[in-house]
Amino acid sequence: MKKVKFIFLLLVLCLGGGVYYYMTGNYSDGFRAGTIVKLSHKGFIFKTYEGQLNLGMVINSDPNASTSVNNVWEFSVLSESKNVIDSLEMAMTAGQRVRLHYREKFRAMPWMGETRYFIYKVDFSNKD
Repeated sequence: MKKVKFIFLLLVLCLGGGVYYYMTGNYSDGFRAGTIVKLSHKGFIFKTYEGQLNLGMVINSDPNASTSVNNVWEFSVLSESKNVIDSLEMAMTAGQRVRLHYREKFRAMPWMGETRYFIYKVDFSNKD
């Protein structure tokens, strides 16, 4: 009976550890560059910061088709990252290009943000 309890406890701990990692672990990280076009503090119960980064225009290379599409990327910012939020607001107000460093989560959790991409660092572009 002790062996069965031990195996059950080990199974519960492994399952709990896997769920915890799935909810808090990072799937990938990287950066994207562009111009901030939107930053808002929204939500009913869980207030989160959500934004959009304009990566630039995507132009069709086919000479017969004259389509261009705006390439916008959506991201979230953790509420406790006050210096990141201030940097994003400053860049958006100035219309300055930035490089946003992000961590992609496995899944978006309602108390963290609407997207899976969480900004943790902002670099300002030196080019005008």
